[in-house]
Amino acid sequence: MDDMLCDELLQEIFRKLPSTPPSSLSVSLVSKRWLNLYRCSKASLSLKFLPHNSMIISLSSLLSHYPSLSFLSLVLSVAADFPSSNNNSSITAFFDNLLFVVSSSCSNLHHLRSYVYMYAQLMMLMMEISNLGSLNEELDVKFGLETLCVSGIQADDKDISWLWRNCKRLKKLQLRSCESVGHGESFASFICCVEGLEEVELRKCRSIIDRVLLRLAENCASLISLLIYDGCSRERLLEFITTCRCNLQKLDLRLPLDLNNDHLLAIAMNLRGLLTLRLQSCCLVTGEGLHILGVALNPTLEELALINCDVVDREVGLLATLGQNLGMLRKLDLSYNEMLVDKELISMLVSCNHLTELKLRGCRKLTSMTMVTISKTYKGLQSIDIMNCPGIGAQAVEFFVLNCPQMKQIVIEESKVSDIARTWACHKFIEVTSSS
Repeated sequence: MDDMLCDELLQEIFRKLPSTPPSSLSVSLVSKRWLNLYRCSKASLSLKFLPHNSMIISLSSLLSHYPSLSFLSLVLSVAADFPSSNNNSSITAFFDNLLFVVSSSCSNLHHLRSYVYMYAQLMMLMMEISNLGSLNEELDVKFGLETLCVSGIQADDKDISWLWRNCKRLKKLQLRSCESVGHGESFASFICCVEGLEEVELRKCRSIIDRVLLRLAENCASLISLLIYDGCSRERLLEFITTCRCNLQKLDLRLPLDLNNDHLLAIAMNLRGLLTLRLQSCCLVTGEGLHILGVALNPTLEELALINCDVVDREVGLLATLGQNLGMLRKLDLSYNEMLVDKELISMLVSCNHLTELKLRGCRKLTSMTMVTISKTYKGLQSIDIMNCPGIGAQAVEFFVLNCPQMKQIVIEESKVSDIARTWACHKFIEVTSSS
């Protein structure tokens, strides 16, 4: 019994250790028992190896020592002696075996990432491997994955139904630079795959966005988070907002030339349960659209991001109006609005008494006056990002650190943190960092 308690305690300690050397190496050198316990405690693992058939057995043996893995990253460095592109059967067999080993050895796996690095002379081989249809259509491994990120599916990758067919438990799907999700049977399998999704991210997928949004609206009632970056049909997005059956809670859009007031009005009418709204580079929306949106989302919205949005700089008084309508905000991100001035920002913040997180990165017109005002007025603020704000000086940062009792994190250039500010930050357990 004592040994079991000791083992459990050691595993809990190992889980809190940094995964990078020297900590991980030191543990493995103590004893074989410690090494085994350390492996059993690991929830994530990254491996890089050459894709030779001999590695399959070694990989299977290695993974058997890590029964608690929920995240696995595989990086395959393809050497010149890997089977050439005219030997598709060898390529297919290797990747089939790889998937079988992973699925059978990692019963708790929720996240799987795989990358294939090629030498330049093997460009055609890279295209063959990226052609998902080259994998065995009869592959049936029933992954327990909850998160899937797929990049670079080409328009002629038709036979990929095996992928969607074996991912029935997906909660989060990320598609990046994809021109297709399959045709015929493959698309039918994709429709079944989306039914249980809770989070979807679509980046640079303009050619498939219409079909995906249509299927999400019709088949996915569980969706709570949607991200669309860099390309979307205006009409299909509007149709999705007005017809979707889900209770969407988070919407993140970066659509400079595709998002307009019609979409904001539709959000105001149909997505009143939103907790988070993030808009980036929204060139075509106006203050009127945002005002209507703010009134509609007043009872629920907790996080708002207007990043690099022309309307923030263009319409005086807009932020003050939004602040009055969105008094329950807890997180506010106004990063990269380079012309935003102190007066406009403070006019909004005066109504947002529940803020705990504020991001002002790249707001180059802000001055130290903003920091002084915030430190005097908003005692509940816990995190602030003021990177790349040249108008905010070291003295204001020092005053801010001394006068914000709940502060936990400040993101700022190291050159603006004086010795006094750093000492007080350490004393008050405030994390001062230059990256977020």
